[in-house]
Amino acid sequence: MDAQGRGRADDIDPADQWVLNPSTGEYELRLTPSAPQSGVPRPRRAAPAAAGARASTRTATAPPDTRGIPDTVPGPRRRRGAPKEDPLPGRRGGRGKGKPRKSAGKRILVWTGGSLAFLLVGVSAAGYLYYQHLNSNIKKIADDGASTGGFSKDRAINLLVIGTDKRTGAGNESYGDKESVGHADTTILLHVSKDRTNATAMSIPRDMIVDVPDCPTTQEDGTKRTIAGTPEVRFNTSLGQDGRTPSCTMRTVTELTGIKPDHFMVADFNAVKTLSTAIGGVEVCLEKDIKDSKSKLDLTAGKHTIEGEQALAFLRTRYSVGLGSDLSRIQLQQQFLSSMIRQMKSEDTLTDPTKVLNLAEAATSALSVDSKITDIKKLASLGQEVGKVKTKNITFTTVPVVDNTDGATVLPMPQKAEQLFSTIRNDISLTEVKKQAKQKAAAKLKGARADASEVRVNIYNGGAEAGSAQATLSWMQNDVGVTKSSQLGNADKTLSKTTLAYDPDQADQARKLADLMGLSASALKPGEGNSETNSQGLPAMVLTLGKDFRGAGVSLSATSAADLDVEKNTADKEKCAS
Repeated sequence: MDAQGRGRADDIDPADQWVLNPSTGEYELRLTPSAPQSGVPRPRRAAPAAAGARASTRTATAPPDTRGIPDTVPGPRRRRGAPKEDPLPGRRGGRGKGKPRKSAGKRILVWTGGSLAFLLVGVSAAGYLYYQHLNSNIKKIADDGASTGGFSKDRAINLLVIGTDKRTGAGNESYGDKESVGHADTTILLHVSKDRTNATAMSIPRDMIVDVPDCPTTQEDGTKRTIAGTPEVRFNTSLGQDGRTPSCTMRTVTELTGIKPDHFMVADFNAVKTLSTAIGGVEVCLEKDIKDSKSKLDLTAGKHTIEGEQALAFLRTRYSVGLGSDLSRIQLQQQFLSSMIRQMKSEDTLTDPTKVLNLAEAATSALSVDSKITDIKKLASLGQEVGKVKTKNITFTTVPVVDNTDGATVLPMPQKAEQLFSTIRNDISLTEVKKQAKQKAAAKLKGARADASEVRVNIYNGGAEAGSAQATLSWMQNDVGVTKSSQLGNADKTLSKTTLAYDPDQADQARKLADLMGLSASALKPGEGNSETNSQGLPAMVLTLGKDFRGAGVSLSATSAADLDVEKNTADKEKCAS
C-alpha cells in the first residue's frame, strides 16, 4: 500500500511513492490512492530488491555519476541523520513522539514549491531521469547579451513574455497566414517588486510605433549576425521580421521603456492550448454572446471554462469585442491571464499532484526561454519568486497610446506612457500597498497652495535630457494651467537632483508646483533672494531640472503610483468581456 493510501503522505519521502504494480510487474509513481499516474517516465522493469538491500539515492542538485545507478527503483530513503536502527519516517511507528503534524498549507508547499515536484524527483535514479527529461523538454534561445544576465532574489525582476503568431503545430495552419515568420503578437513586461509585495504586468500593443534598434543575433543555424534597426515601425516587427530573434524584442523594450529585462519566455499557439488544458481549463466570463468566424470562438453570454482550441480562439478574438481593435483584444488577454493566475494559485491546483506534474510537462514542452534559465532548478526558483506576490497585488495595465494619423497604428501617449515606465523603473506599485500609502501621506507638504494660474516660475535645464525644459514649459502651460512660466535654457551648472528655489513669501506657489510635479520636500530650497525676475518683471521661482528628471508631467516622487492615470485591473478581480 502506498504512502498516500495510508493517509500519511505529509511525512513521506517522495521516493516512497514508487510502488510495484502486481498486474504489470513494473514500478509506478503513485501520487493518489485511486489511480496510477500517467505522463511520468517509469523505471525499467526489474525484480524487487532482496530483503534488507537498499539502493543508493541521489539528489538532483548536480548530475550524479551514473555508473553506480541500479536498474531497480530505490526504496524509501532514510532521513538524513536518523540512526540506522530507527524506523523510517512515514512507516509504521516512524513519527517521533511529540512531533507536530504539518499544516495543510505547509504540505502544499512541500508538494509544489515552484509548482513542480522537482522536489519530488531529487531522491532516486528514476527521479533523476525525470528531472533530466524535463530539462530536455526546454527549448532555449540565445539572449545575445540583451538581458541583465539573470534575475536575482535580492532585487526586482523583469520578465518579458512574448506570444508569437507563428502557425507551427497541429491544426494551427487553419488560422490563416500560415507562412507567418512569428511576430511579437502579444507582449507583456512582468515586473515583480524587490520586496515581492506586488507585480505589474504591462501589455505592449503590437501596432504601436516604436524604434527597433540594431540587434546582434544568434540564428537557428548557430550563425551570428547583426540585423540593422528600423525607426518608426510596428512593435510586432521586433520579432521574426528580417530574422529578428526574441533578443531583438528585448532590446526594443529596453529602448522604449528604459527597462532591461532579466529574461524572456516565448509562447506559441500550442503553448496556450497545452497550458490551459494542463490546469483543467480557465474560467472566463462574457457579457454577450460571441460568435467570431475569424477566431472560431462560439460562446454564449455568462461563465465558461475553456481549454485547448477554445482557449486559443478566446485569446485571438478581437472583432467581436469592444471596438474590434487589438487594444480590445488585449483586455480579453488580461482577463484570461488573471483567471489563469487565480486557477494556478488555487488549492484545486496546488493540492493536485497530477495537475502539478501536468503543468511541469506542459510548461517545459510549450515554452521557449532565454539561454540564462534553461535549467529546471532556475525556472523553479524564478517561479517561486513570482509566486510570492498575492493575486490582489498583481496589476494588469497597458502602455497608454493615442491613435496615429494613419488610422491603423498607435503612438505612445506623451507624458502618460513615460510616467508608467518611470513607475516600473522605480519599482513603485500600481496597487494601494499600505506602506506606500503611509509614505505618500507623510510626504505631503503642509501649508496653503496657490492656484496654478498664480504660480510664476522660470525653468532651466541642469542635467536632464535635451529639450526637457521646453517640454516642461509646454506641459505646464497646456496641461496644468501654470501659464506664468518660461524656460530660459541651460543652467550654469549640472545638478543630480531637480530643485525648486524660491523666496519665503512664495511658499504657497512652491507647494502647488511640488504637488503638480511630485517634488519631495528635499527638492524645495527656500531662502531670501532665491527668486528672480520673469519676463513681466515680477518675481518668479527658479526650477532647475536635474539628472533625476524623467520627463514632463512625470512625478519625481517615489512614494506611490495609486493616482497614476492609466487603465489598470488586479488579478483577483473577475471581469466579463463586453
